[in-house]
Amino acid sequence: MTLFQPFTLKDVMFRNRLAVSPMCQYSANDGFINDYHLIHLGRFALGGFGLVFLEATAVLPEGRITHGCLGLWSDDQISGMARIADALKANGAVAGIQIGHAGPKACTQRPWLGNGPLNDEDSERGELPWTVVSATDQPFDEGWLKPQALSIEAIQSHKKAFVDAALRADKSGFDVLEVHCAHGYLMNSFLSPLTNTRSDQYGGSLENRMRFPLEVVKAVREVWPEGKPLFVRISAVDGVEGGVEIADSVAFAKELKAMGVDIVDCSSGGVVPRYELPSTLGHQVPYAAQIRKEVGVGTMAVGLITDPAQAEDIVATQSADFVAIGREALANPQWALFAEAQLNKSEETFASWSLQSGWWLEHRARHLRDLT
Repeated sequence: MTLFQPFTLKDVMFRNRLAVSPMCQYSANDGFINDYHLIHLGRFALGGFGLVFLEATAVLPEGRITHGCLGLWSDDQISGMARIADALKANGAVAGIQIGHAGPKACTQRPWLGNGPLNDEDSERGELPWTVVSATDQPFDEGWLKPQALSIEAIQSHKKAFVDAALRADKSGFDVLEVHCAHGYLMNSFLSPLTNTRSDQYGGSLENRMRFPLEVVKAVREVWPEGKPLFVRISAVDGVEGGVEIADSVAFAKELKAMGVDIVDCSSGGVVPRYELPSTLGHQVPYAAQIRKEVGVGTMAVGLITDPAQAEDIVATQSADFVAIGREALANPQWALFAEAQLNKSEETFASWSLQSGWWLEHRARHLRDLT
């Protein structure tokens, strides 16, 4: 099984090719880690995943999606982050963190409070709005906050915020860093022609639209330790006419590879409320496969990957180097152990996994022995 063979990237060894995607939980306290995150993320390490990503972590307070999102804009946040990284690594997983800025999709409600822009009711609860920024002053959708277009000076200060967050991530003990350039957030707002109508050196042509994200990635790569892998998440296509196409993302990935990016994490959509492509099982895997083949850079496949055989096929056919699981991991934090048992095609092993905790404990102990 290719999926469960140990894999080394730079100086980091992964016990398998399965990752847990960054998934926002909206449960932070003023950007700080709490026990919820330790329990939530620890389940995936115990469940056998090779790489576990912390959710999207804001590089600035105003870069949060909601008041409940995590941040890494202060040294005071390092100790809490280190607690998570240490726990993941102590239980066999590689600790990863995704840093980003929500841009025009910042300053919104937690999903269970409406999932729209903050309003007067939110202010009464003490969740006050803040200034939103983007490539231009175009709001994400009707009724959303109108952002301020980043000035040249502000572009430089935001780049520094990413660099500072990367340094804190390293001090916290994370061994994989991912820069978020997808889903309509700040970096994606520059990349997409649907949202970037600037007339300066950061807008217009694809080369200009890539400029700010590439400047950020280059600056982050310069401070992120050479022996630690750097991932970049992209929306490989916008999924809307007139938006980013796969050829644009191939060009972007070539630049990322030249800057020392190790893995391009291939998602899609999110830059505008519409997504006009079918969302079928594994629908984003072809983007990871095409970028890997045409660029020669490692990729991670994400999106509606639900079956162990499906995940095995993705890595066995070299469509991607990693397979990231999201919803399925939330539903079953031990999905990786389940997948290994099922792919082994051992009825006795599978029954033991399903019915007896003893098999799981031995399985976990074996993983830990292999790491020592």
